[in-house]
Amino acid sequence: MDRRIGNFLDKVPNVFSQGANMKFSKCFLIIFSLILLVCCSTGKEKIKIAGSTTVLPIVQAAAEEYMNTHPEIDISVRGGGSSIGILSAINKIIDIGNASRKVSKTELEIIREKAHDLIESEIALDAISIVVHPENPITELSQQQIRDIYSGRTNNWRDLGGSDLEIVVISRDTPSGSFVVFNETVLDEKKVTSKALMLASNNAVATNISFTPGAIGYVGIGYVNDYIKPLRVNGVIPSSESAKNREYILTRKLYMYTTDTSKELAQEFIDFILSERGQQIVEEQGYIRIN
Repeated sequence: MDRRIGNFLDKVPNVFSQGANMKFSKCFLIIFSLILLVCCSTGKEKIKIAGSTTVLPIVQAAAEEYMNTHPEIDISVRGGGSSIGILSAINKIIDIGNASRKVSKTELEIIREKAHDLIESEIALDAISIVVHPENPITELSQQQIRDIYSGRTNNWRDLGGSDLEIVVISRDTPSGSFVVFNETVLDEKKVTSKALMLASNNAVATNISFTPGAIGYVGIGYVNDYIKPLRVNGVIPSSESAKNREYILTRKLYMYTTDTSKELAQEFIDFILSERGQQIVEEQGYIRIN
């Protein structure tokens, strides 16, 4: 029995011992019976998922369709970042951890201490897109130019052939898989300028850039819309084709992590995402299918 119901039951004798009249008692019993019925009649098997905000749109759309065909299953999906997803899966707080990067050495050490295995499932490809405000005349940057911007060496678009406008640097925060991949691939482990605005989600980055003419940031390709403009990097535009042939340098895989103690239902849901219909959902959300 749910602990909250148990606590409530413990209080029932006290209610009646305080001289409550019969009418109140009957109402109380009816209301309590309805609460107990609701709590006990849902009977749905649950899958809890959290982690990368890059993977979030894929999993939300897949979960909605999966629950339509499996009404006996309830799937909850939250963001939080890749680190949150992986560590929550390792600690059995959730059933599936979404991540936009591979598991780290530190995380592998933690799971060894837990004495169980981490299971990695590749579900899609992504091309991290360097994006600016649509009114920015810049259409292309080199890897070195991006590094100079994010390290604080270049501070005005004028120095890159653009308008005389201060560059507003927007980055993902450190729990993000996007931050890890961007840091390793573009920054070469150099520190992000202290002036950078560190944001917790792809959506926050995209929204801020859409309202800030001088801003630059990076998002999963599924978040690119008419209100932000993706740039060519080293002459290559982020796209399905450039990601599949690995011509685009910021191509990466997207993952779902479970453990060897996770529910079978969790793996069945991952299998759905890897199915033909699941991979169609990947494409519908703007990402690149893995198979």
